[in-house]
Amino acid sequence: MKSYKYVNYLWDDAKAAPLNAVDRLAYRSNLLGSDQRITNTGGGNTSSKATETDPLTGQPVEVLWVKGSGGDLRTSTRENFSSLYQQKLLDLQNLYGAREDKGLKSPAEDEMVGMYTHATFNLNPRASSIDTPLHSFIPAKFVDHMHPNAIIAIAASQNCEALTKEIFGGEMGYVPWMRPGFELGLAMQEIVANNPDVRSIMMGQHGFISWDDDEKACYGYTLDCIEKAAAFIEAKYDAKGGDATAFGGAKYQTLTPEQRRETLVAILPWLRGQVSQQKRFIGTVQDDEKILRFVNSNDAVRLAGLGTSCPDHFLRTKIKPLYVDWNPQTEDAATLKNKLAAGLEAYREDYAEYYSLCKHDNSPAMRDANPTVVLIPGIGMIAWGKDKSESRVTAEFYNCAVEVMRGAEAIDTYISLPQQEAFDIEYWLLEEAKLKRMPAEKELARQVVIVVGAGSGIGKETAHRLVKEGAHIVCVDLNEDAAKGTAREITDKYGVGIGVAGTGLSDCGPAIGLAANITDRASIRRMLDDVAIAYGGFDSICVTAGIFVPSDTSGHIPDDKWALTFGINVTGSYFVADEAFKTWKEQGLKGNLVLTTSANAAVAKKGSLAYDTSKAAANHLVRELAIELAPLVRVNGVAPATVVQGSAMFPRDRVIGSLAKYAIPYTDDEATESLVSKLAQFYADRTLTKAPITPADQAEAYFLLVTQRLSKTTGQIVTVDGGLHEAFLR
Repeated sequence: MKSYKYVNYLWDDAKAAPLNAVDRLAYRSNLLGSDQRITNTGGGNTSSKATETDPLTGQPVEVLWVKGSGGDLRTSTRENFSSLYQQKLLDLQNLYGAREDKGLKSPAEDEMVGMYTHATFNLNPRASSIDTPLHSFIPAKFVDHMHPNAIIAIAASQNCEALTKEIFGGEMGYVPWMRPGFELGLAMQEIVANNPDVRSIMMGQHGFISWDDDEKACYGYTLDCIEKAAAFIEAKYDAKGGDATAFGGAKYQTLTPEQRRETLVAILPWLRGQVSQQKRFIGTVQDDEKILRFVNSNDAVRLAGLGTSCPDHFLRTKIKPLYVDWNPQTEDAATLKNKLAAGLEAYREDYAEYYSLCKHDNSPAMRDANPTVVLIPGIGMIAWGKDKSESRVTAEFYNCAVEVMRGAEAIDTYISLPQQEAFDIEYWLLEEAKLKRMPAEKELARQVVIVVGAGSGIGKETAHRLVKEGAHIVCVDLNEDAAKGTAREITDKYGVGIGVAGTGLSDCGPAIGLAANITDRASIRRMLDDVAIAYGGFDSICVTAGIFVPSDTSGHIPDDKWALTFGINVTGSYFVADEAFKTWKEQGLKGNLVLTTSANAAVAKKGSLAYDTSKAAANHLVRELAIELAPLVRVNGVAPATVVQGSAMFPRDRVIGSLAKYAIPYTDDEATESLVSKLAQFYADRTLTKAPITPADQAEAYFLLVTQRLSKTTGQIVTVDGGLHEAFLR
């Protein structure tokens, strides 16, 4: 087997042989998508032309299976591929050819996309990709369209056509930049018809497409092209001095990891607030060696200002990033913040001008003018997206763009798409239609919620309830393993997203687990700073952590236990609120704080003196904090009662003690679950609703209080106690 240096050859005959045509297409796609040097997340597409039985006639028919709109090669399954009658797609050429208004970027070309539905085979619901004609019109059984960094570096070079001939000879054709669609498919069809030796085509400022009539050979040839391009680039790169002279050499030096963290936590929440004025964004930090080499370089200002080339890239990264020319060796975080503020204002003005100059009469309204990529010398890159996965994809795409620029500058001069061409992709009506087809965002989308006490009981249940509605969850607990366990449950259920970028804590999915001791301000501050690094900031905090310390056998509460009870149930909540408010003020975005009190706060009873009085204090803490933190943060409380099932506050010995106290029959060898059930039912029978109270019941209250459903409610206590008339408001 041929050896490769710049890509991974992963084809396994034993795995591929038993697969049918469509499953083997998915297998090939997964192999290609698994190597980020071959294609970016969500980018590129693959196809196979297979003989299927027509459900209408029972006769064999040729069907094009091609990755559908919005799919990702690395994670694609059979369901991600559209299927179309190949002959019907070819026949569309006659329909298109008869149109007088045909041509590149014409209404006729765009309307062809709607015709693909009429060619659908077997009622497949997967929407067809805009690249479908490329795969249909190339007369080969297997086609790969990839976005490799090495190939795009050639495609984005000033002398792309000449370089293509130099590197690949006559086996790779060339087509200048054309917006993907019917016209590009026709152009490729003509190249193949006129050049029988061509096995692939370089797509100017885009990527390349390759094909073969044998699937394994198609996969291998795709890798061969990328390997050849990468080897050519790296030889030229090394000859010019390699990393030491990349991008014109270093202008600034990288800060130490400790200095980078200190600077990032000083600016990230503020920056998140600045870019989230229209809609909230989630951040991803990238500070690995490659991105730092770029942002520290002499040429970074010039290259960043040119913007990206591949359309897949700038649909995420926008027309260009915001580069902040800050000197990490001589300037401080305050200066950086000032330069960021000025840079953001200038960026918005530039974006508005770009829109105004390039818009058409029927262009969609201007979108958010804030940058999605921010580059800072000595620090790295901060990327933004509607959720963690999107921000990681955005970071990944700019990582790819940096590699493209590195390669292009090594062999030639990097060029980006003309602004009008970039605009016509970004504001393409078909792209706008795709955006409108996307499902509505969930109620807590774009939100980061910290749940303190998420390792068990009410906190764990609340974390699961909130993520279900689209929130990003920071699971915090004194027990770090328990916090990470809850976060792992969430990511196992919902996945980590398709993005693969991010460094350190920022290399995460929709949930992370962190340790914190809420009686220690420094511990709380470290946790909040970690959240900033992971997501850019936060929106709401639910404090569910609490402690119940029973009296000793004489009915006395030792002083240290009294202090511990108040330290966790009252002072801890205050410390969290006080430290968090510093971040909320930096962000300038509305937030929510939900504390946990108890029905016991209003009901005096024997045997729980410290707990009951601490919860009474917590009730009033809610009211005081609501005043202190207004109008930026709403503060409310949830008052549970006797949540026995799933509660860490009711271990077996406490359950047995309560059963004995209330003379409820039990045996010493009885299962804990049975004991808990007996006690829960006893407590339920004392309520008006006569139903046991669960952590899920409490989680619903926390959910309501962090949404906008109760947006005018603050300083209030929501009781979830099944109806304890003794605790009625008095």
